[in-house]
Amino acid sequence: MARAPGPSVRLKLTLSYAGFVMLAGAVLLAAVWLFLLHDLPDVAVSAGGIVPIHAIFRRDFAPIAAILLVFLLLFGLLGGWLLAGRMLAPLARITEATRTAATGSLSQRIQLPGRKDEFRELADAFDAMLARLEAHVAEQQRFAANASHELRTPLAITKTLLDVARNDQNRDNDELVDRLRAVNAQAIDLTEALLLLSRADQRSFAREHADLSLIAEQAAETLLPFAEIRGVTIETFGDATATIGSPALLLQLATNLVHNAVVHNLAEHGTVWVTTSVHPEGVELTIENTGDKLSPQLVATLAEPFQRGTERLRTDHAGDGLGLAIVKSITQAHDGALTLTPRAAGGLRVTVKLPAAPQSRPLKRSSRATVPPAAED
Repeated sequence: MARAPGPSVRLKLTLSYAGFVMLAGAVLLAAVWLFLLHDLPDVAVSAGGIVPIHAIFRRDFAPIAAILLVFLLLFGLLGGWLLAGRMLAPLARITEATRTAATGSLSQRIQLPGRKDEFRELADAFDAMLARLEAHVAEQQRFAANASHELRTPLAITKTLLDVARNDQNRDNDELVDRLRAVNAQAIDLTEALLLLSRADQRSFAREHADLSLIAEQAAETLLPFAEIRGVTIETFGDATATIGSPALLLQLATNLVHNAVVHNLAEHGTVWVTTSVHPEGVELTIENTGDKLSPQLVATLAEPFQRGTERLRTDHAGDGLGLAIVKSITQAHDGALTLTPRAAGGLRVTVKLPAAPQSRPLKRSSRATVPPAAED
């Protein structure tokens, strides 16, 4: 925004300090005149005769007061200029860091020394903002690179299939169509996941009351046939958990978590536990599953986009690597927290903490949805 030039803050503070000192000096001199000099007698008798005391003081007071006021003005201007400069020095560092950040360099920090005051609170808040912006920009750049790579893969496969079909006229077209259909479906799923992730990141959704326990049950019931095919048991239980958010996005969150727990499970007789609970600080959705033992280092990367957890990957359903990334974005968009913890017996525990709906009383309820393993059918 273009602004007309004006006096600096330092000059304004200097004039304010000098004006205050001048006003204080004038008030002091007026008080001296009114309460000390005004009541003096007109004359006094001494050995040398009659002395006109009042006239002498009136004659000498005015020039002395003028000299004092000039001294106070110079002292106020000089002292105010130095004092304002010292007080505004932290602001200069903050301004310089802001200009540096505006050029695209987000790595610089103010790191203002000294005890806590208003300027240091501003500097610390600005440093925290720069750190978040730097992390967000780095994550977006990494995500864009990964997304480009992932989207290029199905396109490259499609191009290869079409080149092979053009060079081999005797090739079975039905097989080509089936493979192209599968690759196209993969690209569509990946694109829809990216759009959902973008929608969650931008928080472009309406918020309303939702029961997280009902949403979790719906996700579990939807995936029951899929779990039955894989021989996995799903159990749901817990409290009614009222929260505020988008029911559609929360359903996507629960579906992704349950689907992930079913896919990355034991080859036989696996189990998924879906639990909801209410706590003083909010509501909680916990999904645990049996499976291979996971290292903390691997679990720490699973919520990053396109991190598929290759150590626990089941080759029959690799997914697009965005399931837990979408869960993380939806959780953050609802001002919640996502925690991933490896289970000691194997498998993963995922906890989603969300703010509770205001003025909501927890209602005790429980349900259980169990699918017998396919091997026991």
